[in-house]
Amino acid sequence: MKNKQINYRREFIKKSALTTVGLSSLGAIGFSAKSYARILGANERLNVAVCGLGRRLGAFYSPLSQKQSNVNLLYLCDVMQSQREKAAQNFSKRLDYVPKLEQNIFNVIEDREVDVLINATPDHWHAPGTWRAVEAGKHVYVEKPCSHNPREGELLVEYKNKYGKVIQMGNQQRSSLQSIEIIQEIHNGIIGKAYKATAFYSTARGRVPNPVKAAPPKGLDWDLFQGPSPRKEYMHDTWNYNWHWYGWDFGTGETGNNGTHEIDIARWALDVDFPHRVEVDSGKYHFVDDGWTMYDTMDAVFKFKENKTIQWDGKSRNQMNTYGGERGTIIYGTEGSVFVDRNGYKLFDREGKLVRKNIGNGTESGTALGGGGNISTSHVINFFEAVRGKQTSNSPIEEGAKSVLLCHLANIASRTGEVLECDPKNGHILNSKTARKLWSREYQKGYEPTL
Repeated sequence: MKNKQINYRREFIKKSALTTVGLSSLGAIGFSAKSYARILGANERLNVAVCGLGRRLGAFYSPLSQKQSNVNLLYLCDVMQSQREKAAQNFSKRLDYVPKLEQNIFNVIEDREVDVLINATPDHWHAPGTWRAVEAGKHVYVEKPCSHNPREGELLVEYKNKYGKVIQMGNQQRSSLQSIEIIQEIHNGIIGKAYKATAFYSTARGRVPNPVKAAPPKGLDWDLFQGPSPRKEYMHDTWNYNWHWYGWDFGTGETGNNGTHEIDIARWALDVDFPHRVEVDSGKYHFVDDGWTMYDTMDAVFKFKENKTIQWDGKSRNQMNTYGGERGTIIYGTEGSVFVDRNGYKLFDREGKLVRKNIGNGTESGTALGGGGNISTSHVINFFEAVRGKQTSNSPIEEGAKSVLLCHLANIASRTGEVLECDPKNGHILNSKTARKLWSREYQKGYEPTL
């Protein structure tokens, strides 16, 4: 009997995903609850696994524990024992049942009872973990950035199209009601023709330990942590967040780490896809003798058709309040401007006078480590409803991959010291063989994509 129930549930989820494309163009408008019940059936509970239990886990407490989410948390998975134990303790305060604790993501992916994977692993695991899960029949909510390199973004779209699964990126501001409202108005001409967007992030990260060879910490599966990345010796203190800054094996710099959010809003507001030119000024200016191996400051300019421009001003270690906030996006138009961030927006006329504002009672974190808040909750619930076929995904992987590509192009320009000329049809680099070599990466044997 149990196998029949599992098969029924999986068939429901499969049919739900197949209807998503058709329903997404209509949305939920015009369909009654009874109509949806007939289309999707009565059993809509999703079995969920969370892989990656680090600082971002706080974003999932609320959407996974709310009864209206109608989900069952099957697995908490992490390569670090202490992370699993801590997550279990935290969820025990929110759930009346106990999820399974698992070290190996492959065991989770192979479990046919799992319908949905929340992939909150480090950056280098985002795309490979996602495509493995999609191949195994799962829908995936993948944290930003959705890829570690440009080719992986293209692959995620290819996997989504081949297997018909919902893949949504965790750029949660796409589910902010205030952001949705004002960007729709920008597209409708509220500030005239929008021609430039400045995306910014300013924080004061401190000194990073200089990495030294060390034994992996107790409870860490270092081999599995490395996953798709070619094997190397462990360096203290890599696993605990500093993988972001210790070279390019695991991280994507601050631009991929945080710039993804604001650059995505800028691209959305300007309604542009791929740039034809990328120019970057970047450098490491703070704590020059510490273990941080990347830039800590970047100014990037992306040029698009119709003379539209996105500027990225990223300051990881200088919290100068240049634009009136720690992070956000300013959109300039021929008849006015908009300041938008996770809390809401302010609309200004051409003379710079405030015309209107819509500031919500947001709980979303700004530049503090970790995460979670009301728009993260909304974003995850939107994903669940997209899997069920009841809503359109607010951040389908096709859109997420385009925004993340801008981050990758900025990183490539920074690493090569070159101005990049790109194909405006797909963002591919046209002018530099050196830069094109960074379009993909070397994979540990057995982790290569199958498409």
